[in-house]
Amino acid sequence: MTTPSAPPLRPRVVIIGCGFGGLEAARALRGAAVDVTLVDKTNHHLFQPLLYQVATAGLSAPAIAAPIRHLFRQQRNVTTLLGEVICIDVGQQSVHLADGATLPYDHLIVAAGATHSYFGRDDWAAYAPGLKTLDDAFEIRRRVLLAFEAAEKEPDPARRADWLNFVVVGAGPTGVEMAGTLAEIARHTLPGEFRHIDPASAKIILLEGGARVLQAMPEALSQRAKEQLEKLGVDVRLGARVTAIDSDGLKVESPASASTSSASSYQINSKCIVWAAGVAASPLGRHLADATGASTDRAGRVVVEPDLTLPGHPEISVIGDLAAAKSHVAGHEPTPVPGVSPGAKQMGRATAANILRRLAGQPTLPFRYRDYGNLATIGRNSAVVDLTSPAGPVRFSGYFAWLFWLFAHVYFLIGFRNRLVVLLDWAWAYWSFARYARVVTGIADMPPDFKKRGHKD
Repeated sequence: MTTPSAPPLRPRVVIIGCGFGGLEAARALRGAAVDVTLVDKTNHHLFQPLLYQVATAGLSAPAIAAPIRHLFRQQRNVTTLLGEVICIDVGQQSVHLADGATLPYDHLIVAAGATHSYFGRDDWAAYAPGLKTLDDAFEIRRRVLLAFEAAEKEPDPARRADWLNFVVVGAGPTGVEMAGTLAEIARHTLPGEFRHIDPASAKIILLEGGARVLQAMPEALSQRAKEQLEKLGVDVRLGARVTAIDSDGLKVESPASASTSSASSYQINSKCIVWAAGVAASPLGRHLADATGASTDRAGRVVVEPDLTLPGHPEISVIGDLAAAKSHVAGHEPTPVPGVSPGAKQMGRATAANILRRLAGQPTLPFRYRDYGNLATIGRNSAVVDLTSPAGPVRFSGYFAWLFWLFAHVYFLIGFRNRLVVLLDWAWAYWSFARYARVVTGIADMPPDFKKRGHKD
């Protein structure tokens, strides 16, 4: 008699992170003769371009997030795990989680994303939260709405003004969208709901250290975005560098101008500051670089080979915001890939295809990024669009740009339900100016002034 032999083990692919890159990589391996383990420290995939809508009470969290297990319920070769990666053992080809679990791999895709960068001043995070996760969005929403509540109870005009000063640091897409939406909330959503303050008197300040907003956009669109922000009532300050942040507000330094021979500095008193100025790669990138000898750039992103693998480690690929990748087009110099969701998606699909090519004994292909353009919304009926087409760039702004931005984001949302919910919420908000996702918790954590002071009617 003969004993049946065990079936051969299939190649094991471990994917760290279920952002845009990790999600697309796992989907691209559907039907492949591999076993995929997808591990993330949250249980959901998040559509980050609309995260600011949750932070400003325009959408509820389930509208822009989907459970990872639900997304892969029909993809039988994918196992999803909830856990935080603390170590990658390159020699043993294994991933170690915080709970002690070990995941062996034959191919590893690291798509751990990015976090906030405070340029060496991490102590600022307590006073100026950034916006990368749902927890961040909930915290910002809590601070924004409770600032109006605190102002309603504050009898002293000067202190009330501090509560009604909202500062956004950084004028990239997130900062521009946050500032524009905060202006809409103050001027259109909240008026009539308070008795002792006029929400429309709130001051929205957008600080940018560079010479213009939306610096990735063409200069004409950047100027148009600035004009649309100012039309909404946003105080846009360019060349404004933050030098200190504390519980009272922040200090700002402006460079010398034609009228001043030296730089000037001033204080902005504010109880609600949003940080949108800096992005740094996940700390996992530095750990991976130390383990493999790979190099990192100034933002902590791992420098990868043309096929998105690490030098000397073809079994490890790094994608998304964690990768300092370049696009390779025949006959042209390699160009850096921007840290945007289309880039992460394309990297995920390209990496999955290269893994399958490697398993088939074929050479891998260099990554080529297809740039479809940039979008940014400023507020109601206002947006800027910069599209790339074979006939040349297509650029426009205003109402039709806003419609294009709206339908493009709805199209790329995960799942029909999310698309329908977002469309209905936006349609209702457009006609009524209402924002119903205004439930907050953590009132007990408000400063003592919020709980002790009050009007006597």
